[in-house]
Amino acid sequence: MSFDLPRDVILPVERIDVRLDSKPHPFERDHAREITANWQREFARNPALFDGTVVLLSELSFREGRLSGVCHPVRYSTFLHWRNNRAASGAAHAFAHAMLVAGDGALVAIRMGAHTVNAGRVYFAAGSFEPTDFFDGLVDVDYNMIREVREETGLDLGKAERDRSYHVLAMNSGTVIFRRYRMAETAAEIAGLIEAHVATEAEPEIAGPVIIRSASDLPEGLMPHMLPLVQWHFANPVSDPQA
Repeated sequence: MSFDLPRDVILPVERIDVRLDSKPHPFERDHAREITANWQREFARNPALFDGTVVLLSELSFREGRLSGVCHPVRYSTFLHWRNNRAASGAAHAFAHAMLVAGDGALVAIRMGAHTVNAGRVYFAAGSFEPTDFFDGLVDVDYNMIREVREETGLDLGKAERDRSYHVLAMNSGTVIFRRYRMAETAAEIAGLIEAHVATEAEPEIAGPVIIRSASDLPEGLMPHMLPLVQWHFANPVSDPQA
């Protein structure tokens, strides 16, 4: 198993080759008893949790603009146990963010609902990769981002303008792949659309939208990986999202 990425630096990505291996992840195979015990504790604290299928990496590397990796389908309970025991686990986690840029240049993030694992935390609408995000064995990062944004906010980014390239940030907590998507509406208008969507759901995953207008005016509960992303955006404004 190999994890070879520069840490704590944002890098442009020209190509993403992360493939799905259907074989069991060694971490899930070797820690079955501990995973079950941890899940029982987690579920007792929060019965709203669902033990669905996500993916966990066994390899990830970055070379000359190419992000390559291998991941395996695992239960969400495995991911939760790994998150508490990630040191020397032989596994890693990568996820994607559609960085939503409003027509007035502000960023629009979300605050997670009280019943979720990340209750009250602020980040861009996102979720872990799932097997349905893989086509012909390779992850479709934009498919994942568009799907997650639609599910959580009701917004459809399928026809939104987007940056030409992705960027990646590897931290000890995980690796985030992100891409800017631009909507013509103002941040306030986008927030209104998200609030209207949340109001229609019986058990919304998010509490609501969060507008970020500058790198010096940050919301309470911002996830640690979000700070460098927000700083990068405001330091690198774009007038042409395809640039």
